[in-house]
Order: sequence, then C-alpha cells, then structure tokens
Amino acid sequence: MGLEDTLGVNVRQSAWLNDSQNTPAAQTQVASTQFGQAFSQAWPVAARSPKLGPPELSALTEPPQADTPDPVVTRTVASGDTLSALVKAQAQAQGVQLTGPQVMRMTQLVANDNKISNVNRIFPGQQLNMSGLVAELNASLKGQASTPSVLATTAPAATALQAFRSTAVDTTTAAASPATAVVSKPTQPRHDVLDKTLARAVAKGFIPANEKNDVRDKILELAKTHHFNPDDFARMTLMESDGMNPRSSNARCHGIIQFCDGSDRGAASAGFAANPKAILGLSVYQQLHLVDKYFGDVGLKNKGPAGLDDLYLSVLMPSARSEVRTDAPLSIGNNQAKALYEGRDTSAPMTRQSILQGLLKNAADRLGQSSPLSGRLQAIRTAAYEDNTPQLQPATTRVR
Repeated sequence: MGLEDTLGVNVRQSAWLNDSQNTPAAQTQVASTQFGQAFSQAWPVAARSPKLGPPELSALTEPPQADTPDPVVTRTVASGDTLSALVKAQAQAQGVQLTGPQVMRMTQLVANDNKISNVNRIFPGQQLNMSGLVAELNASLKGQASTPSVLATTAPAATALQAFRSTAVDTTTAAASPATAVVSKPTQPRHDVLDKTLARAVAKGFIPANEKNDVRDKILELAKTHHFNPDDFARMTLMESDGMNPRSSNARCHGIIQFCDGSDRGAASAGFAANPKAILGLSVYQQLHLVDKYFGDVGLKNKGPAGLDDLYLSVLMPSARSEVRTDAPLSIGNNQAKALYEGRDTSAPMTRQSILQGLLKNAADRLGQSSPLSGRLQAIRTAAYEDNTPQLQPATTRVR
C-alpha cells in the first residue's frame, strides 16, 4: 500500500463521521484525528520503501558517496627557486592573485606540509608536495566553503499535512514567523598605541595600507601566544625601529625588532645567521613570523604575563631579565639609546624603571601623546594581556 493509498483509507474510513457530526468543531476534530493516523502510518512506509516516495525522497535515503581524494601534486625544486616564488607561480597558474601576507601564509603551509623548518632553505632536486597549496588556492577561487544545500522535497509529513488541510474546516490562523536571530559582530579590542603606531607606519611607507589589518592580527596572535600587551609591542618597536620600519638597520642589527648579527643572537634564531641583512628584504608581516620564532627561543611566554620591561629586555638582552628589582642596575653596556638610562645619562645605570620611563616617553613623543605620570609606571609595568584585551593591574601587583 502506497503513501496516497494509506492516506485515502484513513480519509474514507472517517467519512461516516461527517454525517453524524456536522458541526465545524466536530469537523476540525475529525480532521486532526485523520492527520495523526495518516502521519503515523505513512511515515514508516515511506521511510522503509524509498521507491514508494518521490525521487527526491529516494535521494534523501541514499547513502552518501565518498569523495574522490585529490591527486597528489608535486614540484621539483630547480636552481634559484625559492619557496615563496614557487607559491606565487602556482597561484598564477591557477589564476589566483595573492597579497604579500597570503604569499607568506601559503609559503608556510607548503613548508609545514613538507616538514621544512626554514622556508629559506630548499635545495635543487627536492620534491615538494604542493597538494595542500593547490587545494587552498582552489578554495580561494570558490570563496567560502559551500554548505550542503537543502533539497526542496515533499516529505511524508508534508504529504500528510496536505491531507489534513484538504479535509479540515478552514480555521486558518496567522502562523508566528520564527524569530530572526540577530548576530552582533564581536567588538574589536581597542589597542590605541598599537593602532596609532600602525597608522603611522602606513603613513611612513613601512607597511602597505592593504596589509595593515593582517599585520595587526598577527601582532594580536603573537601577544596571545607569548603573553604580552599588544600596545607594549608597539612601544618596543617605536624605540627599536621607529615603529615597525622593516628596513631599519644600524649595520649590526636589522628589522623591526633589530635582529642582531652573531651565532647566538636574534638573526641566528630567525634562521639568518649566514646573511642577517637579508632580513631587510622582508615585509613587516614576514618579519613578524621571525619575531614569533625568536620569542619562542628566548622563552618570553614563560615570563607571562610579560610587562613592557620584560618584553623589551627579551629583545635587548634576555639574560638581563634575571634581575627583577625595578631600581637595580642591569648588566647592559652604555651603547644604547640614552632615553633608556637613569636621567637620560649613558654614564648612569640602566634599570627596569628607567627602561619603562624611556620607552613610554619615546612612544608618547613619536605618537604626539602625553607621557604617563611617573606614579603610573608600576601599574603599566605589570599590564597583563589576557583574551586579546590588555588588563591594567593595580600597583600592588607582584614585582617579577
């Protein structure tokens, strides 16, 4: 017995009621009974026998077909190739235009897929698995991943509902439409110093305008990973590289945080021991990936949440972090910026307190802001970074 037959039997069996109970209320009750009986009988039949229903119903009950795995795409490295150049070439072949940050991200994707620890070190004859990159580029062409479409089918319940409506007395009521969910866009955390520094960097040509948001997001990611305040990162770069100038150099140290020459210095940590000045050819976004590795090597996250002084000492001289007293002289020479010394005198000692004062005043001067009052230094020093929101702790917070 098919679905329509089942529904028809129920309707015919109840026809005698229409003669004995010919009131609107009675008709409505009868129709409701018919709908319930028809639904309970029709649904199991249709569910067990897909061929009895419409073609769309059969499609719903068919087991899903397994996706055919994508073929493996490989590329052989030739002399003179770089990983980023190979990524650009593959993107061009697939008709995808990539921004600088996208090239960097996809270069890292290929490196991860091939277990390459340093994206600058590939060799002729090396076989690279490019399948992940190809899939990523294909996805970017299609936009966001499509969600399974909902088939417009007449389900058993809908068929039974039609039977109910055809026999019921017209008792139409306005159906309440489902409430529309209002999804509010999460508010971006405010980081005034960082945002002013980024705007200044764009104005000075340090960062392309179309990469500013990518740079900001990467800094927030680093701050969350290594437990520091994003505004403090901006203050540190304002001292080290005039606020994220990727080409800043003093002949020995280079880039946005001044990666220095030497076998155990920042350039070596970033993978540029043999040619530190090559860092100057990288964008701010690319250098931030080197910063991430460097902060991991010096254990910045272990100081967390790191205050501005610990963040700066991690860049300047990580070993000096062992002195936690704010007014104790640090074992740092007299060849640093005079703003970092007590009384701005390079013959005087450098302390955590003088570093804070120097960094804060330097940032305020460069951004055209007022310098913080000295009484707020300790509170600023112990500012914590949690959940992408800087939390200013009271001055009684423990001194690390």
